[in-house]
Amino acid sequence: MSVEEIATIALEPANSLSKVSTAESAPLTKVGFVSLGCPKNLVDSEVMMGILASSGAQLTQRAEDADVIVVNTCSFIDSAKQESVNTILEMAQHKIAAGGKARKLVVAGCLVERYRNEIQKNIPEVDAVVGTGELEAILAASGIAPRTPVPQPADSPFVILGSSALNKATSGTLPVVTSRSEGDAREAGGRFSRNEWDGAISDLPNYLMSEETPRVLSTGKYSAYLKIAEGCDHPCSFCIIPQLRGKFRSRRFESVINEAERLAQNGVREIVLIGQDTTCYGEDLGLKDGLALLLERLAQIDQLHWVRFLYAYPNKITGKLLETIAAHPKICSYIDVPLQHASPAVLKLMKRGAGAEIFLKSIAKMRATIPSLTLRTSFIVGFPGETEQDFEELCEFVKEAQFDWLGVFGYSDEEGSQSQHLSDEIKVAPREIERRRKKLMKIQQSISKKQKAKFIGREFDLVVTGPSDETDLLWEGRTEMHAPEIDGKVYINDFGGFDQLTPGQFVRCEITEAHDYDLVARVI
Repeated sequence: MSVEEIATIALEPANSLSKVSTAESAPLTKVGFVSLGCPKNLVDSEVMMGILASSGAQLTQRAEDADVIVVNTCSFIDSAKQESVNTILEMAQHKIAAGGKARKLVVAGCLVERYRNEIQKNIPEVDAVVGTGELEAILAASGIAPRTPVPQPADSPFVILGSSALNKATSGTLPVVTSRSEGDAREAGGRFSRNEWDGAISDLPNYLMSEETPRVLSTGKYSAYLKIAEGCDHPCSFCIIPQLRGKFRSRRFESVINEAERLAQNGVREIVLIGQDTTCYGEDLGLKDGLALLLERLAQIDQLHWVRFLYAYPNKITGKLLETIAAHPKICSYIDVPLQHASPAVLKLMKRGAGAEIFLKSIAKMRATIPSLTLRTSFIVGFPGETEQDFEELCEFVKEAQFDWLGVFGYSDEEGSQSQHLSDEIKVAPREIERRRKKLMKIQQSISKKQKAKFIGREFDLVVTGPSDETDLLWEGRTEMHAPEIDGKVYINDFGGFDQLTPGQFVRCEITEAHDYDLVARVI
């Protein structure tokens, strides 16, 4: 689907910047950020905000007050593209020509890498674009010159970290970008080709942040994402992230540790390591079991309460990694390993490999090493060539594996992916894809309900996240079984001996009720 096609989608009602991080550049210019998509994209937004803040920006949260609005987009699947375009058009309503205040509208992120020319051609309200490897260009795109930082308001909800001057982040010793032999071989084979993408620049993104990169935390003061790598070398036929983000490249070990220590010194108590594949961390730097070494070192930071990581590739989960998780209480016993399918035939078409039998052995090893393990995965149903037998094999696998958390995506062609070019004769009808998605989620709902019931009466550490959106009578929190944003919730209906709770506060709780995906707890 082209940007021109999805730009015709009707606008949804205008939103506030509730999912938005914002910055005000200089006393007279305000810049608002809307960040869409994954946590990796959110960190990019935080870096761009930090660059702006280091050049005189102040923070604000109101789109209607912004002179410049930046939309950091996602382009992973069609629904993400639609949300990105809807948001761009929605933010365009704040421009002066539409009766608003904004003078500039900047579009950044993955949609830019895919539709760089089409965005400005088909959405003329867009004044500039910034790709995933061009984060420093946000200044020029916003029309802001580097200058001395302006003190932040005392009541700012955001925390500015990193360099206090932009030139430290954009000059001097830059991070050394290396590569894996696997990535070099795949590049030679055309894995990162953008030849089919009209208007895309030929250079792949090679940006890599460091601990000196300015950054504005938008996730609150107690929890933060820490990006340890960029890009991806895997050959998955359904995915275009390698073309959008470039080859896999790890941040230097000490750079990650230094940023983690700075986060902890500023009050962060939970760090979530992210990358397209965190389990490949350090391979391009010559490190063996780099993620395990990194986790072991992070567990020694006194102020941190939890350390977790997201997105493990199945064949990269080593014994050393599992033993490291089991040995350190601060490392959450939580693994997110997107398996994508269980049928060897479908996985072969996906260019993933393995199958249900191998996965079950791997899961058994994980659970034997980490008895309290929480396991999350995700699957794609309706992939071209997936037969009813393949789908039933997946269903039986899910019943046997008993995952704690599970997400299911319906397959859709992504422009530029290898699977897009598979024969139409083997592609599954959209209605059938949705039927399969619902059936698999129904199976998981039953599994989840039984598993959650086992937690009643048990005690857990819980981080308080704030008042519930459901009712003023409840607050919400997360245990180490719950990654931010993606898993179920824990509702707190009894504060125990506390008159009030504070977001970011760690308390001990007892689970008193269990539902399909959510839990109810009392503070003890």
